Amino acid sequence: MKRIFAIPALILLFATAVVAADFRPEPDPAVPAPVQSEYAVVVPSAGLPSEVEVQNANNNLDVAWHDGRVFLAFRTGPTHFASPLVTIFVVSSEDQKTWRFEAKFNRNTDLREPRFLSFDGKLFLYMAVLGENQFDFEPQGMLYTQYKGPGAWTEPEWFLEKGFIPWRTKVIGGRPYMLAYRGGENIYDFQEGSAEELHFLTTEDGVKWTGVNPAKPVVHVGGCSETDFDFAPDGAIIAVCRNELGDRDGFGSKVCRAEPGAPADWKCVPDPKKYDSPLVFAHKGEIYLVGRRHLTKSGNFDQGNRKLGYKNELLKYQLDYWQKPKRCSIWRVDPETLKVTFLDDLPSRGDTCFASVVPMDENSWMLYNYSSPPDGPDISWNQGQQGHTLIYRTLLTFPKNKD
Repeated sequence: MKRIFAIPALILLFATAVVAADFRPEPDPAVPAPVQSEYAVVVPSAGLPSEVEVQNANNNLDVAWHDGRVFLAFRTGPTHFASPLVTIFVVSSEDQKTWRFEAKFNRNTDLREPRFLSFDGKLFLYMAVLGENQFDFEPQGMLYTQYKGPGAWTEPEWFLEKGFIPWRTKVIGGRPYMLAYRGGENIYDFQEGSAEELHFLTTEDGVKWTGVNPAKPVVHVGGCSETDFDFAPDGAIIAVCRNELGDRDGFGSKVCRAEPGAPADWKCVPDPKKYDSPLVFAHKGEIYLVGRRHLTKSGNFDQGNRKLGYKNELLKYQLDYWQKPKRCSIWRVDPETLKVTFLDDLPSRGDTCFASVVPMDENSWMLYNYSSPPDGPDISWNQGQQGHTLIYRTLLTFPKNKD
């Protein structure tokens, strides 16, 4: 049955702007945070080509090196919510200041989650197709297109099955990976027992994807959707997933580990914080996480209100979450204990956090992210989702290894 109101509609109708103090966690002095450069706004900016038509909200993005250039794909639309006016633009640059037009994708419906894969000399772009209703989340399927040269891409084609959402694609050790989930349409149904499937996939040609373990492509069934991973020094898989839908472990996130040689056997521990839009990357033996931070005293999405019953509990958490300000933050994940430790906030306010990184040298990464104006007022997430958002870059420089 079609929902009359999904959670964004409830928020717009009933939520008030409740601005909280910034309850910033105390960083662990034993775990140094990377040094951040001053941020530079990329979208909108004078460095973009004339073909790029920037709208009010600029958010979902990805970056990748290919043929000596940084490719940036981003979503632009009237607001954060679904709209037939949404367009995904692709630009590329040698200096990350002046950008060349590469592509424009518009299908008169919502497009999200652009994801690059630079592999075997080829560059692919994947994206999710959703509906037009700003008050619903309606996964239609996934498209892919392949870069053929400056400004030239193949016609987008469908792949995988209807309802899949790509979350992260990357190449590690020469092997391509994709984490994608199915069941996202359940998130705002508030039906206990709903579940999402998390698929851990690989490919030989960028088009046909199979399980990293072909016999077990699904590595988790429950509340997990957006998920990213990298490898620990011992070869174990360390992953962080958003558990917004909730399951027997509660709500928030899960931090997972799969032992070397067993890529489909994920063991996960719950975390009451919801690290929305997780980016996980390894740097010199450490595992780092970039995800959204909830500005309350505890920072928790899950408040332990089990007596309310599933539907009312989740509705309470969603309403509370939409009314509070947010940050985009960087954290460290302990690959053994799976404990997540706060390190620092990135430039961010209101509606924020959908980050991607590219390596610059042995000690630094260029991070791209979106946000309501970082120097603007500290508005609620709901206010930010209806307002102006921009895309910026900042250089993260990590401490050098001690001799």
